[in-house]
Amino acid sequence: MKEEIKIGIVVSEFNYDITMMMLERAKEHADFLGAKVVKILKVPGVFEIPLGVKSIMKNVDGVVAIGTVIQGETKHDEVVMHNACRKIMDLSVEYGKPVGLAITGHGITRLQAEERIDRAKDAVEAVVKMCRLLKC
Repeated sequence: MKEEIKIGIVVSEFNYDITMMMLERAKEHADFLGAKVVKILKVPGVFEIPLGVKSIMKNVDGVVAIGTVIQGETKHDEVVMHNACRKIMDLSVEYGKPVGLAITGHGITRLQAEERIDRAKDAVEAVVKMCRLLKC
């Protein structure tokens, strides 16, 4: 019998209405794929996601990072997105475990973020596929 894939989800509370819909889609898709969500960690914003990922990485086979970075009046969204994504990638390589990126942005509007809610499913799919490839 194949061992169940255990995943964690780290989700930003900023833009809550969008990210919580993404979280629900991610949980449903994990169940559909036969993976078990064993930990959900809510963090204040996308900038805090890497630390959240690191805190749960040892207890799961892979992690899904969920958030949205909507464009404002400055380049803040670009700075947050670049730094968070780089550190998330570093953690994936450091721990040898997949991290699915379901962080939409930078440079998007609220409407565009709403249109990308299903990206959470893509990130879950990537984690499950990588776990199977790596035999997590």
